[in-house]
Amino acid sequence: MSDIVLVAPFAGWLTPLEEVPDPVFAERMMGEGIAIDPIEPVLRAPADATVIAIPETAHAATLRLANGAELLIHVGLETVALGGTGFRALSSAGAEVKAGDPLIEIDLDTVARGALSLVTPIVVASDGFALELERPSRSVALGERIATVRAAAATPSHAAAGDAYERTVRIDAAHGLHARPAARIAALLRPFAAEVSLAVADRSANARSTVAMLGLGVRSGDELRIVGRGADRAAAVDAVAGLIAGGVGEAPASEAPVAPLRAAGGPVTASPGLAVGTVVQLRLADLPVARDGAGVAEERARLALALEAVAGSLIETDLVAAELAAAHRELLGDPDLIARANSEIDEGRSAGFAWRSACAAAREAIRATGDPLLIERAADLMDLERRVIAELAGEAPVAAPDLPPETILIAPDLLPSQLLAIDKSRLAGICTADGGPTSHVAILAASAGIPMLVAAGADVLEIPDGTTAILDADQRRLDGAPSPERLDEVRALVADRRKRRAAEARDARELCFTADGERIEVFANLGSVEDAHAAVAAGAEGCGLLRTEFLFLDRATPPDKDEQQRVYGEIATVLGERPLILRTLDLGADKSVPYVALGSEDNPALGLRGIRLSFARPDLLATQLAAIVAAVPPAQCRIMLPMITEVDELKQVRRLLDGAAQGAGLKERVALGVMIETPAAAVLADSIAAEADFLSVGTNDLTQYVLAADRGNAAVSAKADALHPAVLRLIRHAAEGARKHGKWTGVCGGLASDPIAASILIGLGVTELSVAPAAVATIKAGVRHLKLADCRALAERACAAASAHEVRTIAAEALE
Repeated sequence: MSDIVLVAPFAGWLTPLEEVPDPVFAERMMGEGIAIDPIEPVLRAPADATVIAIPETAHAATLRLANGAELLIHVGLETVALGGTGFRALSSAGAEVKAGDPLIEIDLDTVARGALSLVTPIVVASDGFALELERPSRSVALGERIATVRAAAATPSHAAAGDAYERTVRIDAAHGLHARPAARIAALLRPFAAEVSLAVADRSANARSTVAMLGLGVRSGDELRIVGRGADRAAAVDAVAGLIAGGVGEAPASEAPVAPLRAAGGPVTASPGLAVGTVVQLRLADLPVARDGAGVAEERARLALALEAVAGSLIETDLVAAELAAAHRELLGDPDLIARANSEIDEGRSAGFAWRSACAAAREAIRATGDPLLIERAADLMDLERRVIAELAGEAPVAAPDLPPETILIAPDLLPSQLLAIDKSRLAGICTADGGPTSHVAILAASAGIPMLVAAGADVLEIPDGTTAILDADQRRLDGAPSPERLDEVRALVADRRKRRAAEARDARELCFTADGERIEVFANLGSVEDAHAAVAAGAEGCGLLRTEFLFLDRATPPDKDEQQRVYGEIATVLGERPLILRTLDLGADKSVPYVALGSEDNPALGLRGIRLSFARPDLLATQLAAIVAAVPPAQCRIMLPMITEVDELKQVRRLLDGAAQGAGLKERVALGVMIETPAAAVLADSIAAEADFLSVGTNDLTQYVLAADRGNAAVSAKADALHPAVLRLIRHAAEGARKHGKWTGVCGGLASDPIAASILIGLGVTELSVAPAAVATIKAGVRHLKLADCRALAERACAAASAHEVRTIAAEALE
């Protein structure tokens, strides 16, 4: 194989690869290379070659040189998100090109506005070759020599760039591959050049297109093939596989709340509650659009600007709205959606007509899946269709109605942007003729505590404006002609509920004690800075579990010390002086990342996870400990270790933590505790508590290990009830071991958020409950009615019971 000289594919500044502001390139994950910041609008071939691929977005080109080396040229950084805007392919796969032949035309101004950078990496993406650079960090002219590609010593090689790399994973997310997980997959692929597709059965879709992925109709439990082609195909496919295996940020089916029951032919509860109010019928007419455009270039530019403007205007008022905004931004940048709209424009249509046509076709593809959960996501496309057309027409995107106090809003369906624009303090309830209980607008209503019925049928649209109505979402009824007696009764119930909720919310800010004065700390489980704000607002007395892996998922490289320190410090600041318990990285099992090679495990729940993985990757543990002690004041900081099975593991981390604290100049000892989530840790709690500063029971994993019931396996997950007597006896044993050494025991698993379970846990010796932020007020209110002697008696009865069902029956009777 001969050496190949590379020449500058356009004029610009030649820069070393390590100076590229993207770790995927700078850290040479794709291979050795160099980069050019261009000043010319045409990318040309840097050597004689065969074009392997130019994606539809035309933001990159992969070439095979005469000596067999594969060369990736990626024009700009994060340019795939432009969906082809600013790029035009001048060649195609299979073409034979000479050095200097044009490959891609670039609108430098457009791309510069939309991309992270114009700097263009040129990378040798195949094994067996070395790159010798010609004086980087200088100005180069088109055609000037910049490097030589030489054959290196033989090394094991992967398949050629044109071949496929494939993996198969199972979707465990409760609602399958809907808008949010699809958007996360598309976002994850931005740093990669490979073309990646997802396939289920005989259907496949572009993994960079949220719309295309929704059209697959992937449901929970489906086997999904991930296929990659291109220079970095293995890294891209592994990253997507890791994201999916980790749950794509969604709850697994075993932990998802039970879907509301659909009454045959009647309404469905989307958000519970009871309301009395004045009916306002809401209708929204489509804005007219012209069929014919004023020219291809002008209409493409108008559409691109409108998409950019709408993306920039998306509201992020809280965590739920932020997640919705992120999903909508992915849809606005969807390459398949934009390509279809641009194709219509190329046929002479206006930007508005083309966008409406593309959105309508995408909605039909989603409806064709027949999956009710996915069909509910079609409303997101309707929302974005109207917002973009309003932007093109220069109209307000959403005309917020002027609502009277205590409004019951009725509409054929409601779009997320409409609800976000409404003054929710004036909303008593919502009822839609269509829609579904897991739509984004339903999620927004539930997060705001607004009672909502959906799929109520066309009859509700006939209730006159100004009618006084009763909306009972708990009983799935909308009464448009209630009697005066019924109105008085319901108004009294609503007032009583509001008074009780207000009292619970007010009292939640006070420390929590049982009725006979026993102190019970009620903390919150957190997974983000936003969660910390919600917890403080809800009255949480601290954080009982910070799931630090939220910083490590959905990315190609791990966060460095500075990033971790910044985020941990921000959460600590939000909590004020409240305690912050940080669980060290708990990867493995159902959470994997592309930068940690776990390999194939027959039973990952019993494999390399939690503290075991931290010992296998001490660099990750050392960085995390250093970041924590630098970010969180010692008086506030408590560190907790997952998947401990013996005291020596704790001692090993104690030495590392003390070293990190000394390195940070701390004189105080940082508290170190253990999660009791293996039967071994529960049985050995006595010896572990002698070394640990506290114990915290992770009931989710402890339950599945004790009962040998995988909580992610739908066939047996119903058996994984944490109120099983075997689990309760181990919690009692752990609390007794901790108390022997003067240490406290908490519970940070899902059981702590169950009001029925709180009295039993307190009776077992638990003095700290860490719950979901939304459950803080309810749990505190329940605890204040308990007496310690009663809790202990109930716990003894529960431990002596024969089954979880019997325990729940006993507990329910006791609470009554």
